[in-house]
Amino acid sequence: MDNRKQGGPILNGLPSQVPDIDPEETEEWLASLDGLIDEGGRSRARYVMLRMLQRSREKQIGVPSLTATDYVNTIGPENEPWFPGDEEVERRYRRWNRWNAAMLVHRAQRPGVEVGGHISTYASSATLYEVGLNHFFRGKDHPGGGDHIFYQGHASPGMYARAYLEGRMSEQDLDGFRQQQSHQIDGKPSGLPSYPHPHQLPDFWEHPTVSMGLGPMNAIAQAQFDKYLQNRGVKDTSQQQTWAFLGDGELDEPESRGMLHVAAFEELDNLNFVINCNLQRLDGPVRGNGKIIQELEAYFRGAGWNVIKVVWGREWDTLLGKDRDGALVNLMNATPDGDYQTYKGESGGFVRDNFFGRDPRTKAMVEDYSDERIWNLKRGGHDYRKVFAAYKAAAEHTGQPTVILVKTVKGYSLGPHFEARNATHQMKKLTIDDLKLARDHFQIPISDKDLEADPKLPPYYHPGQDAPEIKYMQERRRTLGGYSPDRRSTHIDLKLPSDKAFDAGKRGSGKQTIATTMGFVRVLKDLMREKEFGKRIVPIIPDEARTFGMDSFFPTAKIYNPHGQNYISVDRDLFLAYKEATDGQLLHVGINEAGATAALTAVGTSYATHGEPMIPFYIFYSMFGFQRSGDFFWAAGDQMARGFVLGATAGRTTLVAEGLQHGDGHSHLLASTYPSIVSYDPAYTYEIARIVRDGIHRMYDPADERDPNVMYYLTMYNEPMVQPPEPEDLDVDGVLKGMYLLSKGPDNGGPKVQLMASGVGVPWVLEAQELLAEDWGVSADVWSVTSWTELRRDGLKSEDDRLLTPDVEARVPYVTQKMAETEGPVVATSDFMRAVPDQIRQYVPGHFTSLGTDGYAISDTRPAARRYYHVDGPSVVTQALISLADTGAISIDKAAEAARKYQLDDVTAGTSGSTEGAGA
Repeated sequence: MDNRKQGGPILNGLPSQVPDIDPEETEEWLASLDGLIDEGGRSRARYVMLRMLQRSREKQIGVPSLTATDYVNTIGPENEPWFPGDEEVERRYRRWNRWNAAMLVHRAQRPGVEVGGHISTYASSATLYEVGLNHFFRGKDHPGGGDHIFYQGHASPGMYARAYLEGRMSEQDLDGFRQQQSHQIDGKPSGLPSYPHPHQLPDFWEHPTVSMGLGPMNAIAQAQFDKYLQNRGVKDTSQQQTWAFLGDGELDEPESRGMLHVAAFEELDNLNFVINCNLQRLDGPVRGNGKIIQELEAYFRGAGWNVIKVVWGREWDTLLGKDRDGALVNLMNATPDGDYQTYKGESGGFVRDNFFGRDPRTKAMVEDYSDERIWNLKRGGHDYRKVFAAYKAAAEHTGQPTVILVKTVKGYSLGPHFEARNATHQMKKLTIDDLKLARDHFQIPISDKDLEADPKLPPYYHPGQDAPEIKYMQERRRTLGGYSPDRRSTHIDLKLPSDKAFDAGKRGSGKQTIATTMGFVRVLKDLMREKEFGKRIVPIIPDEARTFGMDSFFPTAKIYNPHGQNYISVDRDLFLAYKEATDGQLLHVGINEAGATAALTAVGTSYATHGEPMIPFYIFYSMFGFQRSGDFFWAAGDQMARGFVLGATAGRTTLVAEGLQHGDGHSHLLASTYPSIVSYDPAYTYEIARIVRDGIHRMYDPADERDPNVMYYLTMYNEPMVQPPEPEDLDVDGVLKGMYLLSKGPDNGGPKVQLMASGVGVPWVLEAQELLAEDWGVSADVWSVTSWTELRRDGLKSEDDRLLTPDVEARVPYVTQKMAETEGPVVATSDFMRAVPDQIRQYVPGHFTSLGTDGYAISDTRPAARRYYHVDGPSVVTQALISLADTGAISIDKAAEAARKYQLDDVTAGTSGSTEGAGA
């Protein structure tokens, strides 16, 4: 049966426009239902109606499903599959994992270290991971490819503990938890990061997850990208699955639920969410007065997901089998999560009185149960076979993504001080009594004497690699294709584009006026035409392709849609018709910058996750990049994504008609805080061509010795201008390092000044250069600054080197070298706030002043806005004259005269820039 036919929730009853063609027959059916209620009661009638709905779906009648089911397991005991493993053997080394994970965190609190950590998350989810690692999660060497596992961040100690049992980590490694630099082995920093951070443990972790909410979106994007690779014929990913482990509290993050519809629409049946519902967030209950599992079930069902609930362990099966009148199920349905949490923090007797005792029928069910037996009624997430059944059903399900809602106890098995306590997330140490209780529970062969010898450093436990349990564990991973987590950065060789592919950017635009955004699109189009390299490009667009001039890609590269195009396009007869296809190259994600950044991450890390280099070109309104999706970019850097991030329609006075929310004057400041972002603000298309070529070679040329794990951020503008051809004597090294001399001032014998600008600000200083010479007899050199941030980083590196070796002659920063050869004060400007050019202030010798577009953006014409912010040509002239006066070269009266001459206080007097295309 096609699972998609199950439909969505019942919301408003029958459609109002569907006529009853046989009212008499309808009344007979309704009377039959009334009779069933009278004879069998409401519970019996409810059961029959649910079975009728189930049969209706099986017959594909199209009856919508319920949003929530009873608070019981989705898979009944009669439908559980045969378990293929040795449960007892797997239980033994699961206990060892739990012990070692707890000891790792506990030992990290020893005097002089005390770096924190989390014990209780892995304690609650160990079964969830072990079932997967023993039976489902495929490693990189599996013939069908490795699975993508998004391990929950706070559960990282459990993954380290398992790697210890596998022989991949030593006790010395574990003792370096959260001491990445100070913990050294053989003289080298060898500490373990706190959470899954690929950037800091690149041969182990593959997906960063601990910034809550990012994991779900990135997992969806990963599963989507796997289907993209399959549909485009790049790689067979048909056997690969994505598993994302999440917390129930994490689902309150808007990002956690923000792309569920995408997974459902695209039928990502290669995607499985496993939500650890231990009912607790960091401070207390997730839904004390409600039921988070029921809430999530309704939400995911409504979004079109397949939902599997694992609520109760096998010990409950007998009781539920006796529940003929539904009293127990009703009690389960009615009990809020706050009570369920309290039950696991009390005792079996408390549960007897406060749960079963609330109904005489359920009280009678357990009258022959001891308090201990009641206490051992486990939750589903701690039952190996229940979890196995859910995973197997999820892996075999087709047509929909699956979410598995698993009920657990936070701090499970760690004793009464930890289990279900509100403070358990913050508890990092075990008392000597806690240690002994845990030792006994996990059956660890460590004596009281060994524990008491140094309670701050209780021993880890490993039975030796020859132990049958370890051999069994190793064999399971061999069968599944290798260890997990595991990250590999080896990939197939990438044929780099020819130099000819960049000619469109170098030759300029002739007499035609085009914006740098359009100039970039021409470069990208030629790159996509490269026979081998072109198919590796993945343009990512959040619904602004027409604004960026990329609609020409629609009929040629086509928009990726796993369903193709099953409608008649309204513009089908046009040359630039909107065209979707199953093998489309463009990832057009809709109005969804966060989803686009998640796609950037999946595409940009394909070299590692699939061994297939793919080059993302993510283009967006620059205002809605780092400001809106900053956390995703940080995670992309952590995952060592490679690619291009393109802030189009940049500048506070360039897309000026759009106003306050659209006028970007600070994205370069935000970008500068990301260590893996190399940011540029190019003025001309030939600069863009040089920068893009350099980025591609840095990322994928084996001969390039620079760190390849970077993303290039380029801001581009929508103001048309004639794009000049590349100068024959272009200082290419300067373009890439951050600055080069664009135009030397006239040799007129007058005072000298240096004008620095980036991006669309370069024409303003060229205008100022002319005015200074013509009106004031001043000679101004013009410098095109392609990257203020890279110049600053070069300066900082020089300072860092000197700090470590004060007695060695310091390397002179690049900008200092260049400006030391010049005369006169420096005036710097851009279409960004002053803090952007101010990044290099300390490295510029002599007098330095900056202009910028500080403040919120306004809606107006470009000339008026540039006059308003005082960054236009005449404003630059006046500031240059002020700087010359401040350095004693001229009288301040000249500057005052200029301010009056150019009417700087009148925004209507501004003339710098065109008015064409100032809005979107």
